[in-house]
Amino acid sequence: MSQKKSGVFFITAVLLSTALLSGCTTPPQSESLTMTGTYFDTVVQIEVWGADQDIMDHCREMCENYEQMLSATIDTSEISEINNAGGEPVTVSDETAELIEKGMEYGEISGGLFDITIAPASGLWNFTDNEDKTLPDPDELAEAVTHIDYHCVNVDGNTVVLTDPEAQIDLGGIAKGYIADQLKEYLESEGIEHALIDLGGNMLALGGRYDGTDFRIGLQMPFAETGTVMAAVSINDQSVVTSGDYERYFEKDGVIYHHILDPDTGYPVQNDLDQVTIISDKSVDGDALSTTCFAMGLEGGLELIRSLDGVEAVFVTKDGEIHTSSDEIELEVLE
Repeated sequence: MSQKKSGVFFITAVLLSTALLSGCTTPPQSESLTMTGTYFDTVVQIEVWGADQDIMDHCREMCENYEQMLSATIDTSEISEINNAGGEPVTVSDETAELIEKGMEYGEISGGLFDITIAPASGLWNFTDNEDKTLPDPDELAEAVTHIDYHCVNVDGNTVVLTDPEAQIDLGGIAKGYIADQLKEYLESEGIEHALIDLGGNMLALGGRYDGTDFRIGLQMPFAETGTVMAAVSINDQSVVTSGDYERYFEKDGVIYHHILDPDTGYPVQNDLDQVTIISDKSVDGDALSTTCFAMGLEGGLELIRSLDGVEAVFVTKDGEIHTSSDEIELEVLE
């Protein structure tokens, strides 16, 4: 598991136009406004039907504020303040405390495969501009792993303490989902009924399309050119989040090193999966579960999803086969 997911975990779901999927070229019945920006190390796009510019400006302000609050790579963020406190108590906002506690809950659910203290290990990897394909020093990675344990995070109200001063929090594996949920909640409070929130591919729908149809979300084919869609899911008022080993990776000596790290070893998870997509009501759950299920592998991931209410999943194994958690998923496999 990694995070963002050390940087950020990027879903590779692509919004498919109704025209692409059904041949319909009818334009939307109502105008929409779109906000686009770069936050959380990724491109954010929010399309809202029936909104005025003030609402869109507030969405942008929310993205900016959450990035300044939650990013582990911004020195002045609350997360950085915790990480640099040497084990001393730090007072944080309600949102930061809430999200940290949510991350710890998924540490329990996943049996430690999802761990918000992954940062000591993930910080040793470079998946973005590593032309020499350099691996972390094994001794440094082994030392880093000894400081990965979400149990060392103590939250008491708005006070956060790391009982291991060498531990570090990175919420990259769950923050985008949380922020998407907050954006949706705000839009609902403004009377908005139709919107699509895309935080670097973490897709969250408020209702369906203005014309009454569902949103269709395309699932990226692993290791294919970006935008190559292998399947599509229909959603209405739901979230779609994907994690995969093809999102940020490099290959060396025939081995693919990707950004989803095993907290026990600090090395990328190696199993039978290329991709996991979670369909859920809350994007924060989809964010954490996509990483968790990828780390668990096909059998473990399916068992977990089937034990949860209101959550479905699509798994893609390395042989290209698609596996679904139930027949309830509106999945269209594209040729």
